[in-house]
Amino acid sequence: MEYVLPSQISSSEHVTEDEKEPIVFIDGVPKENGSYEHEFLGIRDSKVQQVAHLLSPLTWFRVLSKETHWSFVFGVIVVYGISQGFGGGTWKVAIEYYWKDVQKVQPSAAQFYQGIISIPWIVKPLWGLLTDVLPMAGYRRKPYFIFAGLLGVFSMLTLSLHSKLHVVFALLAMTAGSASVAIADVTIDACVAQNSIAKPSLAADMQSLCGLSASIGALIGFSLSGILVHVMGSQAVIGLLSIPCLLTVSVGILIKEPHTNSFAYNEVHKKFLQVGQSMWSTLKCPQVWRPCVYMYITLALSLNIQEGMFYWYTNPKAGPAFSQETVGFIFSIGSIGSLLGVLLYQNLLKDFPFRSMLFWVQLLTSFVGMLDLVLVLRLNLKLGIPDYFFVVVDECVSQLIGRIKWMPLLVLSSKLCPSGIEGTFFALLMSIDNVGLLSSSWGGGLLLRLLNVTRTKFGNLWTAILIRNIMRLLPLSLLFLVPKSNQNSNILPPEMLMENESSNNIKEADVELASLVNSS
Repeated sequence: MEYVLPSQISSSEHVTEDEKEPIVFIDGVPKENGSYEHEFLGIRDSKVQQVAHLLSPLTWFRVLSKETHWSFVFGVIVVYGISQGFGGGTWKVAIEYYWKDVQKVQPSAAQFYQGIISIPWIVKPLWGLLTDVLPMAGYRRKPYFIFAGLLGVFSMLTLSLHSKLHVVFALLAMTAGSASVAIADVTIDACVAQNSIAKPSLAADMQSLCGLSASIGALIGFSLSGILVHVMGSQAVIGLLSIPCLLTVSVGILIKEPHTNSFAYNEVHKKFLQVGQSMWSTLKCPQVWRPCVYMYITLALSLNIQEGMFYWYTNPKAGPAFSQETVGFIFSIGSIGSLLGVLLYQNLLKDFPFRSMLFWVQLLTSFVGMLDLVLVLRLNLKLGIPDYFFVVVDECVSQLIGRIKWMPLLVLSSKLCPSGIEGTFFALLMSIDNVGLLSSSWGGGLLLRLLNVTRTKFGNLWTAILIRNIMRLLPLSLLFLVPKSNQNSNILPPEMLMENESSNNIKEADVELASLVNSS
């Protein structure tokens, strides 16, 4: 694999970005500009090539750390890998059993509650707006990481220490915990969006870092979650999730960010108006609103019936009666599929055009969903395939395809962000995606309710799966809304980028993101 990264010249601060000589990496081995011609002629020692392949991931990681500063990479690993990956994987299994065994609710109700918990992710533009225009104690990022971590600690301990918490208060605590992760997520997303604009050649690599961190963290979290729930119980496991929240606090302490000596707080409302006007003018651009419509529809029409499937998995009569350890292991295999999806995207698919990429992924998503239908109808047993093996394969393939679908959507979103309000606008795009996921969750819960799928009745579960898979095909008719361009090119019109850049140069103190990376 060959990729070119712009070098960081620390000894010549007066050299412009255009004048800097690039470092060329071939199979992970850095080459000076102009010294790699012989590599293209095939002159390569086999042993050196083998070592280069082994060092390639390490070199890639080292270069990202150098180009974006190690504290940014640390923040991505903590927020995406430990908080969302490990914490999210552990939370998913623990909360499933919390609703089922502690609160004893129906699957359709649990599906509805999960939608409510996701509301903080829908209002992500609010968090992004605050981080962009309202610094606290002279910092734009650090205080929000710290606040998010402390809020998460309080929420997790509340759920863990109260054995008979009313469902309303449990829902409030879970929503606060979700807000904790959402605030940390939008803050690190602002850093990712800024670096994607400053170094567009690294945009896909930064999204790959985020995806790899999340997938590896989820793999570890899911692998341990079932065992932990079996040994400690769901509430105690939820209490353990206060540790990732504390690490989020450490990100706020360690991340590199310049201190703002003075800030006109009496002009905050003007800045809110300026950001709103900039966001509205960007949304009116056809290159922006058309992909936004597609992203919402493709997520909303993929109805989420996970709660119905989980109750069926653990039912001793209608389903295979999987134990806590088995459920955790199944989800961990799914995270392996997600990790493979990231690696496949990073090495083979990140240069494909958006439209053709999403066409095949959407088609595969509907096709893979049919595996659930085979499982619920018990056709796998007629073919001599055990439930356990079939579910593992189903989860792995589903997560792989799902991750491959999600990665280009993230890259597309980062390409739609105008300079100066990257955090806010990226949060807006993610909130559109989360509204789609909320619509999917509530739509799936309504479907389970209409088909009378309960804690003990699963006769119509196969119908829900079939309806979901058919609806996944509908977004194919709207692919014309997605740009034809490849994933390495700019989406916004040049005049819009130039306008935003000159606006930022004139009023640096307005809505410009604070730089987290300074050339040494």
